[in-house]
Amino acid sequence: MPRPLRVEYPGAIYHLMSRGDHRESIFRDDADRRTFMSTLGEACAKTGWQVHAWCLMGNHFHLVAETPQPNLVAGMKWLLGTYTGRFNRRHKLFGHLFSGRYKSLIIDERGGGYLRTACDYVHLNPVRAGLVALDAPLSAYAWSSYPLYLAPGGRPGGIVGRLSAGLAAECGGFRTTSRRAAGACGSSARVGAGTQGNRRATCGTIRPGMVGNGGWSQAELHTRSKGDPKKTQWALRLREETPMTRQWIATPLGMGSASYISHLTANGKDCRL
Repeated sequence: MPRPLRVEYPGAIYHLMSRGDHRESIFRDDADRRTFMSTLGEACAKTGWQVHAWCLMGNHFHLVAETPQPNLVAGMKWLLGTYTGRFNRRHKLFGHLFSGRYKSLIIDERGGGYLRTACDYVHLNPVRAGLVALDAPLSAYAWSSYPLYLAPGGRPGGIVGRLSAGLAAECGGFRTTSRRAAGACGSSARVGAGTQGNRRATCGTIRPGMVGNGGWSQAELHTRSKGDPKKTQWALRLREETPMTRQWIATPLGMGSASYISHLTANGKDCRL
């Protein structure tokens, strides 16, 4: 039987995973990991992908990626093929590095919370694999995006855009809760007490002063027209400086739905939306 076609459409979000051939290692050392991250950055520059979360394990990797254009297949082909070539040249090998087809699970945001759940799952992989000590914070594992979510300076621009210090404090990392994290790994101690303050924060609202909103209250945001020029400006900034989805931006700003944010793009407001 022919393989089922990949589902691709503008704005799709995927949980992606690919494993080494015969479950062999795809990262032999930190140099390989740095090569992969550099290659992923190039892939994002070529495709416009926004990576919301990532984790590099020994013989596989996880990505949560948003594709503004329907180019998942082309982008993954380039990413996996290019990294395989670089890995093989470095280690003087040839042939396949990855096993079969990569997995791509579509994250449907209409039900709410699925993006957060997928990011939680990706970030907690080192805990489930026993790579994080019971008394260590989750940020102790260096090869995932979780420590970068907590960093004051935000995340590297080549992969997932920037998160300003103010927005980082507001969003508190990757929007998880201690209960959800503890349930996923079986022990709250494994998550690490060092991030409890961040886990209590939420990205569900845009508070006064968050993006220089001129003193508007949360209620006032919803009384202004959804096409208000200031709202458009803030939406542009949030899309540029954070990995937040169109729907996340549209809801607290009172701008209707994700489709309206896309409508702004269609009318030439700013291609970065």
